[in-house]
Amino acid sequence: MPRQVERHFHSSPLTNAIRDMHRMESLSLLDTGIHRLHPVTKLITTIAFLIAALSFERHAVGRLLPLFLYPLVIAALADLPWKPFLKRLLAVEPLIVGIGILNPLFDPVPISIGDITLARGWLTFLSIVLKTSLAVLAALQLIACTGMERMLSGMHLLGMPRVLVMQISLTYRYITVLAEETGRLLTAYTLRSSGKRGVRAAAWGSLAGMLLLRSFDRAQRVHQAMRLRGYSGYAPLPPGTRPGLRDAVFLACWLSWFVLIRLADLPLLLGRWMTGFFG
Repeated sequence: MPRQVERHFHSSPLTNAIRDMHRMESLSLLDTGIHRLHPVTKLITTIAFLIAALSFERHAVGRLLPLFLYPLVIAALADLPWKPFLKRLLAVEPLIVGIGILNPLFDPVPISIGDITLARGWLTFLSIVLKTSLAVLAALQLIACTGMERMLSGMHLLGMPRVLVMQISLTYRYITVLAEETGRLLTAYTLRSSGKRGVRAAAWGSLAGMLLLRSFDRAQRVHQAMRLRGYSGYAPLPPGTRPGLRDAVFLACWLSWFVLIRLADLPLLLGRWMTGFFG
């Protein structure tokens, strides 16, 4: 392989995306207290966290801030590196900004925050950014602390429809298959085009057809291999894996925290306390 093509292959966005997916999955192999929790416990906690975050009204920006304690504590207890999570969060931020940036035009009612006057739509925009960031961090940490197979087993134990669990499992597996086949196809194209970057517009149709056929054939082989190894729609947990006292304490503490944040305006109470204390 020519040096230029090899360098382009190892630094291509698609190759980096595949590598990042495997790296995120490898984080679930760590041995910490959070990783040893039952997947159902982590699923229920994450669902409760998302419900608490999304239940706030669209102008409640300050009340969302205490929710960031959850991803911070989980990252510290699970010994998770922050760099890959921030990288993925920054990757979706342009989409989040694009969704909410027009809110100041749709909701131009002026409000005053201290000595600053601004359109109420800016609060809605900040609320969308914070809620989406919290949801992305919680989902990524759930995968990193649980692993896809254990998470799917937890979904099955929670009573989710078997068809839905199977669809999520196969989608996750075949996204990786599709990405790998795309990487091989682009590498072959690059080798035959003297290392030139990009794909000519005239070759888009043929490459898409080849990608469809190759990924379909590869997916069939993967599915046959899974069936031969006893795959029946979900991966069962090892025998004797049940929630324990540690799971109950973890779940009770975080559910209490989420309820407290939802019922009480903690930033306002803290501000009043600090004003009275220092005043």
